[in-house]
Amino acid sequence: MKFIKNTIAATLLCSAIITTPFVALSQQKTGFKILANHKIGSSGGWDYITVDAISKRLYVSHGTQVIVLNTAGDSVGVIPNTQGVHGIALIPSMGKGYTSNGRANTVTEFDLKTLKVLGEYPVGQNPDAIFYDEFSKKVITCNGRSKDATVFDPATNKVVATVALGDKPETAVSDGKGKIFVNGETTSNIIVFDASTYKVLTKYKIDGGEAPTGLDIDRKTNRLFIACSDSKTMVIMDAANGKTIAKFPIGDSDGLVFDQSLKLAYASNNEGTISVVRELSADKFEFVENITSQPSARTIGLDQTTHHLFLPAAKTEPNTAGGRPKQVPGSFHVIEVGK
Repeated sequence: MKFIKNTIAATLLCSAIITTPFVALSQQKTGFKILANHKIGSSGGWDYITVDAISKRLYVSHGTQVIVLNTAGDSVGVIPNTQGVHGIALIPSMGKGYTSNGRANTVTEFDLKTLKVLGEYPVGQNPDAIFYDEFSKKVITCNGRSKDATVFDPATNKVVATVALGDKPETAVSDGKGKIFVNGETTSNIIVFDASTYKVLTKYKIDGGEAPTGLDIDRKTNRLFIACSDSKTMVIMDAANGKTIAKFPIGDSDGLVFDQSLKLAYASNNEGTISVVRELSADKFEFVENITSQPSARTIGLDQTTHHLFLPAAKTEPNTAGGRPKQVPGSFHVIEVGK
């Protein structure tokens, strides 16, 4: 579907104002644009990208391996044999990280300095998103096929709990105070569980959003930013009670990040745009703009220090057999967006 850029912006702004009374007109754009395309070139699918602002490294999931670049786009190395890898969790304090291997139903432990594989351990079925919770000091995996979350102790490399979610989990975040929030994709709920007891506390129905995918949190205001792919909506929710504070039309998004200092939420859309929403206060938000990226750039990582965005993407062509478009061989790369 093709639109004129100004028409998109005007439509989104008008729609956002009608949708919720807690929205203000945007006065200041980001000034962001594509700064570089970091070529990787190898073939294979991809999912999440993790940015390490300390070491200035990018961890890019790519088929059966994780490609590691520095933020200048230079190759650092590869974490091999991560079958169907989705995500990468980093634990700088322990000098190691973990990948979620969807096809193998495992996580791979690796050394942050050398990228050497240290071990591989079973978790739930089809682990997708993965992150490290600083509060509980545990690694959490969202397991799509078994519809649960694995709580994994990186100190012992043992599973300490399996949390039944009753839904396919997409992404999870922590409030840093003992609660984990999980996107339930099929029922469009936010599932909340205790990071210490591993018990489900409550479920919040997402008002105005369907098939939640990307998720992030502003811990200072206790606001969840939820990218919903089917409804093409970003929903901002009060994490304390599940109340919808605001909602905005976006694209077919699979990723969302929140810049803690700039107070900007970015949803990466498969159509080739990044929808930007600014938090003015805990109860007031505004749509800013759609930044041009590239079709297929549906997931996103953020460097909280430089404020640059990184999006894996590839050129595609129609699939004559039906289904998803085919990747053009040798076209895989990471887009860098910023000022």
